[in-house]
Parts: sequence; C-alpha cells; structure tokens
Amino acid sequence: MGGKKKLNLKQMERMQDKKDEQDKEKKKKEKAGAPKERKPSAVISPDSRSEKTLSELKKMHVLTPYSVATRFNIRISAAKDFLEQLQENGAIQLVSGSHNIKIYKVD
Repeated sequence: MGGKKKLNLKQMERMQDKKDEQDKEKKKKEKAGAPKERKPSAVISPDSRSEKTLSELKKMHVLTPYSVATRFNIRISAAKDFLEQLQENGAIQLVSGSHNIKIYKVD
C-alpha cells in the first residue's frame, strides 16, 4: 500500500558516504591492475620473397588480412597490400572475396 519510507537527513548522509567509499574502492581496484601494453603496429610489410615469412604463412590454414596483420604485427592495410603482392608472385591463391574481405590459401 505504501511505498518506501522517506529517509531523514542523517540516514541519507550515511548512505551517500557508503556509496562514496564503495566507488573509491572500485577505482583503486581498477587502477591497481597492470595496464596493457600496446605495441604500435608497423606500417612496412614483411618481405614477400623471404623463406621465413612463407613458412609462417604455410602454417596458417586461412589467410585473411586480419590474421596476417596480427601474426606479423602490421596494419591491416599493409597486410592487404602484402597479400596482393603474394598473389601476384603466385605464392598464394585467392579462394573467395568481396569488396570487404578476401580469403587466400597457400599453394
């Protein structure tokens, strides 16, 4: 029938103090964690004729720009260019693709 009882000023102050303490504890816990280190991605793509890079690519089942970019720590645009170079050289073959994503496989 009724509703929640209206708190008096002293009770409201206590509740606000508890909330402030909880917020401070949460912030301390968040700051205490080790920050993640972000390594800047390289713009220069790896050498397309190198045996080391080709052996790395052969280990991968599917070649997409994202997978190559994460493997070699390069930007996705550089990975797209790298894959196109490899396709021109005949090292990889285009399996499927659209204007958004292209999927390659190693010959």
